[in-house]
Amino acid sequence: MARYTGASCRQCRRENLKLFLKGDRCYSDRCSFERRAYAPGQHGQMRFRKVSDYAVQLREKQKVKRIYGMLEGQFRRYFVMAESAKGVTGENLLIFLERRLDNTLFRLGFANSRNQARQIVRHNHILINGKKVNIPSFLVSVGDVITLKEKSKKNQAINDSLDAVARRGIPSWLDFDRDNLQGNVKGMPERHEITMPIQEQLIVELYSK
Repeated sequence: MARYTGASCRQCRRENLKLFLKGDRCYSDRCSFERRAYAPGQHGQMRFRKVSDYAVQLREKQKVKRIYGMLEGQFRRYFVMAESAKGVTGENLLIFLERRLDNTLFRLGFANSRNQARQIVRHNHILINGKKVNIPSFLVSVGDVITLKEKSKKNQAINDSLDAVARRGIPSWLDFDRDNLQGNVKGMPERHEITMPIQEQLIVELYSK
């Protein structure tokens, strides 16, 4: 399966939920979901149809994959990790996804979207504990210090994102020093801090079949 390269707003409309895939555009009047809050395609405005339990579970998995920009193989590997870890499998899964470097940069405000954060990582702008990391799936740990390379501190796109982060807010498990453009991982993410309407138990039920 190849990475989705179509219009991001179609994914929001398909899931009937604003997934905030396009940064500031999602907060503006130009947001396609605000103007057409129904599924894409010629049958998008059909009346509600009864769906099976499997379909509900599948849609939930697809929604979370789209929020975090994951492929099926990657997502399943995180589920296996979550299942092996101590604690509740569904919550473990979301915590692993939150700890990804691309998501962490998005949460800190270095990027307007997770997709933009992946580009920043791949283009070698990011240092963790003083060492270059260019893998978006890198899992951050407590005590990690995330900074920009010196020449990247003048990047206009990154600075624009930092100016707009106040709209989203920064979760309590992260700390950001705006003067030094430095992020710190203070702790592990907690389930209550993930505010998107996700029913992770449906994903656990789907993979447990």
